[in-house]
Amino acid sequence: MVAKKPRIVIIGAGMAGLTAANKLYTTLASNDSIELCVVEGGTRIGGRINTKEFCGDRIELGATWIHGIKKSPIHKIAREISSLRSDKAWECMDGFMDEPVTVAEGGYEINPSIVKPISSFFDKLMDFAQGKGSEGLSNEENEFFHRNGVQGRVSIGCFLRQGLDAYGCLMKCPKELKGYGNWNGKSLDEAIFAIHENTQRTYTAAGDLLTLDYKAESEYRMFPGEEITIGKGYTSIIEFLASVLPAGSIQLGRKVMKIEWQPENHQLLETENGHDFRPVKLNFSDGSVMWADHVIVTVSLGVLKSGTRENSGMFDPPLPDFKTQAISRLGFGVVNKLFLELSHPNRFPFLQMAFHRSNSEFRNHKIPWWMRKTAYMCPIYGKSSVLISWFAGKEALEVESLDDEEIINGVSTTISSFLNHNSHESCNGKVNSMESCDGREFEFSKVLKSQWGNNPLFLGSYSYVAVGSSGEDLDTMAMPLPKHGNLGSSSGYPLQILFAGEATHRTHYSTTHGAYFSGLREANRLLRHYHLSEV
Repeated sequence: MVAKKPRIVIIGAGMAGLTAANKLYTTLASNDSIELCVVEGGTRIGGRINTKEFCGDRIELGATWIHGIKKSPIHKIAREISSLRSDKAWECMDGFMDEPVTVAEGGYEINPSIVKPISSFFDKLMDFAQGKGSEGLSNEENEFFHRNGVQGRVSIGCFLRQGLDAYGCLMKCPKELKGYGNWNGKSLDEAIFAIHENTQRTYTAAGDLLTLDYKAESEYRMFPGEEITIGKGYTSIIEFLASVLPAGSIQLGRKVMKIEWQPENHQLLETENGHDFRPVKLNFSDGSVMWADHVIVTVSLGVLKSGTRENSGMFDPPLPDFKTQAISRLGFGVVNKLFLELSHPNRFPFLQMAFHRSNSEFRNHKIPWWMRKTAYMCPIYGKSSVLISWFAGKEALEVESLDDEEIINGVSTTISSFLNHNSHESCNGKVNSMESCDGREFEFSKVLKSQWGNNPLFLGSYSYVAVGSSGEDLDTMAMPLPKHGNLGSSSGYPLQILFAGEATHRTHYSTTHGAYFSGLREANRLLRHYHLSEV
């Protein structure tokens, strides 16, 4: 029989886990009707939220943006706890710089008249793929989008490349270029287009956009309004959620190795006292165990992928096929941020880097391969001496493996190729306007990088809908076990394992909003189960 006071254990003290704990505890604080415990394998709370200080500035190693502030629960919390502004300078405190400087490999600043049309075209492609309509399209663009954005499109990468192939025909105006060295109109278009593709890789965590499902892209949602960062750091939201919980209810350094559960009404395992039966047994890395009536699993999709592979043994018995197949089909990628401090204060632009394609004979072979899909490098705010760059996919994993000296050398070589203009002129025949930004003037003294890919507690950054999966797989991720147990299955112990986290939310996956909503969803599921929703 289930104990009089149900025990709920939440695995993971990130946004999803602490939101669920906060909801359960604040709803039942005056009732004392459950036992609640959060177990966290790491030494801190926050999960993929990790605010740090670097060279006097506040930066985010993980989640960075509130994606739309109107009706956002994260923005509401940040506003209520006065976290939106800070006396200490913070990452993107003044938003994005409005006018990036786009430079082609070799040090050729690209005239905005060349950059803006193809950048605008890329944005129109993504708006169409995301279901935002065709307002503002020319007749030719409208015809192209509706001809190519139809049933049968497999990946975002495929759709974008078809768009690039059609771009020259749609523009109707061949470019007359002078002053760009070995660059021509077509190669410049391709390189500018690739900047936006590589930015999209960091937005979605799809290391290759050919693996990003086209149909599912229109289901993803952001809140309206501007996107902002949090002055006092994303960790302030986490600390607020955790602050209501009693001392000792969050246990750090408690890594769960195996979850034993009862898919049917099997004979229950005995607990440590021999008579207080609970259906779920958690086995920890230190050899200890804990019994629970309900477990909310909020680990990353990367950990679930690793834990459900053959012979991994994370779940005993293994999860049913419908669950493991969804876990397997969905995508989970690596995105890392790189911060570097300038040795000497110096004006550094919001630099967009247009690289030669991999098969080009004009590539600078001194630039390391892992820098070639970096879209930009810029100060973390207008006057900061700290620069930031984003990496996705195999480049992100490579950065994790490099030591500080290798990173500084690789970045310095790249910057020199783009900002050392002594021998170049711009297309209007005048000395390049960025000649004061001589790449040789920039030296770096400190490095800080995120390392989500190889961290065993995460094994990546966030989820995406991969080709071969769909939004239905995200819904499947959210299904509790035993399946339909709360609707009267053969199991006498329903809702043994519940799932939360950004990869379990169909429209806000990959974001803190998705993690937050999923935590509320599972807390409310348990409250309804015990008829406590009105408490």
